Amino acid sequence: MQDWLNGQPLGAGLQRDRGLAYGDGLFETIAVRRGQPRLLERHLQRLATGCQRLRIPCDIAQLDAEIRAYAALLGEGVAKLLLTRGDGLRGYAPPAEPEVRRLLLGSPAPAYPTVHADQGITLYPCATRLACQPLLAGLKHLNRLEQVLARAEWSGTEYAEGLMLDQEGRPIEGVFSNLFLVHAGRLLTPALDRCGVAGVMRGLILDVAAREGFEAEVLPLSLDDLLQADEVFLCNSQFGIWPVRRYAAANWSVGPLTRKLQGSINEILE
Repeated sequence: MQDWLNGQPLGAGLQRDRGLAYGDGLFETIAVRRGQPRLLERHLQRLATGCQRLRIPCDIAQLDAEIRAYAALLGEGVAKLLLTRGDGLRGYAPPAEPEVRRLLLGSPAPAYPTVHADQGITLYPCATRLACQPLLAGLKHLNRLEQVLARAEWSGTEYAEGLMLDQEGRPIEGVFSNLFLVHAGRLLTPALDRCGVAGVMRGLILDVAAREGFEAEVLPLSLDDLLQADEVFLCNSQFGIWPVRRYAAANWSVGPLTRKLQGSINEILE
């Protein structure tokens, strides 16, 4: 019996791909500027960690070469890499010798308003909670249904991002970004050993903070920690750093440490 797609017979394609069937894979969203993939080494390092944990064979040197060649052709925009375990038979059991599938997709760079970085954003309080799964914590795996549900909670331009909590009500990350707080001069970011995605920009900011002599810590944070913070900002590899001006009843100014880190990150990415 031939497979169908949208009511019509389907030819050879992705119908047996485990990434499509089960989310059995990983992805990276890489900013491309002037034909160069930004922060590629960090993206590949996270991908290698994910492949090791999911037991998916991964040739990092091959991926490095393919992404660089693709970025040179793309010029400007975003290169999205999807890496799946490839085809499999019906059922959850993975194939003994998977034939990994690599898919590169190009798109224009997102046109975020400059006011987000300059003046800060309002953060939406998402009702969707992140599930606890330490085996997948930190990875950018293909199952993003929690983020899909969270992003569907608001529309319009009042909110630029949403804050996601874990099952115990602790702040973890934005829907598509990582979270940082500043408290008494200390830079804090939530631990991601139970859930959440370890963003490449998050890692870069922690390295920059250490290099510039800022006290930075990764630790479990409470909602009270967030509400009592002196500064709050979000980050990802596409937009850099966005200060947070408002969340629920809490308000913040764009603080000096946030501005300092914005300048340092912009210098690195130029």
